Amino acid sequence: MPLWPVYTGTNEPHDGITKLPPPPPWRAFDGSPVLDAPDTAADASAVSPDRLHRARTYQATEQTVQLVNAALYLRRPLLVTGPPGTGKSSLVYAVARELRLGPVLRWNITSRSTLHDGLYQYDPLSRLYAARQAADATGGADGTGSTDGAVGTDDGSGIEHHLRLGPLGTALLPYARPRALLIDEIDKSDLDLPNDLLNVLEEGQYEIPELVRAARLAPGGAAEVMADGTDERVPVARGRVRCRAFPFVVLTSNGEREFPPAFLRRCVTLHLRQPDDRHLAEIVRAHLGEPDAYAQSLIDRFLSRAGAGDLATDQLLNAIYLARSADLDAGSLEQLAEQLMPYLGQSAQPDVF
Repeated sequence: MPLWPVYTGTNEPHDGITKLPPPPPWRAFDGSPVLDAPDTAADASAVSPDRLHRARTYQATEQTVQLVNAALYLRRPLLVTGPPGTGKSSLVYAVARELRLGPVLRWNITSRSTLHDGLYQYDPLSRLYAARQAADATGGADGTGSTDGAVGTDDGSGIEHHLRLGPLGTALLPYARPRALLIDEIDKSDLDLPNDLLNVLEEGQYEIPELVRAARLAPGGAAEVMADGTDERVPVARGRVRCRAFPFVVLTSNGEREFPPAFLRRCVTLHLRQPDDRHLAEIVRAHLGEPDAYAQSLIDRFLSRAGAGDLATDQLLNAIYLARSADLDAGSLEQLAEQLMPYLGQSAQPDVF
């Protein structure tokens, strides 16, 4: 039977993803050969203490749970907007941990990021160098080798040896379970990137032209290429990648720009707001245990200032942690709290807290 919600927000890992109903007919994918998702332990960054802690302590609101499930059911990307420090990037780690989706793939966006960067990277110079070395070893007269279109040559000059899938390209492999992909700070991208993503996210597939050409010249088995976040190789037949289980894609935005309507209509949009007093206490409790009297006073003062400017939850967590850990008198604690919790975008102003 289908399960709602699949993602519960309880931070307890389970296999509910297997009870996800079939996708809408217009979002069905049939990529092959089917791959098993790598174990989380295979990616050292996935088991780093900071990411594990974020995944275990994330406090999802009811709205977050509902819209995460909507994205999972509809096989649509989730666009998460909101002020800095509201847990936008932490959400994907919490979902991946609870639903056992394997290591989170992460693509950090800059103004220079292109769709190609997210799909794959190919180094033709290293391939040329390998081909020349192979030719020299076999007495090749022209020094160029004879692997112009070869895939999987033993001498290391085949295209697949010099090509690695990016985080987006890896997420769209035909895994049996959805992979989790974070596209972080999409609003920092070049104006063209959201539009460039449209077709790939809509179709759930892409081509690698270098492998397509090689397959035409030397038809045969699938190329074995490196995937992002692992040293293992995965098969890519005829240079074409198509997903089977559409990945759980989270795109984060700090609201620094608007996105084209065509992009927005293909996403489920979640706007995270500053937490209220109950939610903020739950966050503090998850990270640092039950708030004591001084921690509660910091929570109250944090909330009273939040309407006048942007504050991040981790600023409050830092202040409470130091109040518990540092041997300081009350006056020094007050001064330290002022310095730790300035409005974002400006330096600390001791006289405003």
